[in-house]
Amino acid sequence: MFTGIIETMAQIAAIERSQTNLIYTLATPLAAELKIDQSVAHNGVCLTVTSQHNTQYTVTAIDETLQKTNLATWQVGDWVNLERSMAFNGRMDGHLVQGHVDQVGTCASIEDQTGSWLLTFEYEASKGNVTVEKGSICVNGISLTVVNSEKGRFSVAIIPYTWEHTNLRYLAKGSMVNLEFDIIGKYVQRYLSQIQA
Repeated sequence: MFTGIIETMAQIAAIERSQTNLIYTLATPLAAELKIDQSVAHNGVCLTVTSQHNTQYTVTAIDETLQKTNLATWQVGDWVNLERSMAFNGRMDGHLVQGHVDQVGTCASIEDQTGSWLLTFEYEASKGNVTVEKGSICVNGISLTVVNSEKGRFSVAIIPYTWEHTNLRYLAKGSMVNLEFDIIGKYVQRYLSQIQA
């Protein structure tokens, strides 16, 4: 379980294919604090640390993960948002995030609003996921508040701190992002679809 509050970023140092899996080696000072078998969210995708040495560690993405996220598009040199699993003895500053991506979305626009940024994302609405204004959404593992919500489209306002400390600043129009919709909203949507059937 995660909160969507990014701790740091890592840079992809190497990518290796093993049958249908991709093995990523990531470089970050946080690697020294990681342990084998530990769960870490990578752009919102929960992956298990399989090896660790000094400032680098590895994780493996299986085909199922590659099919449902944007991990297959990662390249050496890309920057990835990192969050270790939450400790239950402290405050939860974001919202409940499982690290299970619901679908991939596309960056539709980035507007510089002189002191903040308005990012708009589009996603395939037929999968049944929804957003609500002032509700929570997880974009590349970042807990954000929805400011505009339409079917298959939503916007978020980004403060300078988030812009500077996550990989949102590397996005461009057309960039693919991992989306995890609010777990409470997913349960409500599922319940409503069942009683309407």
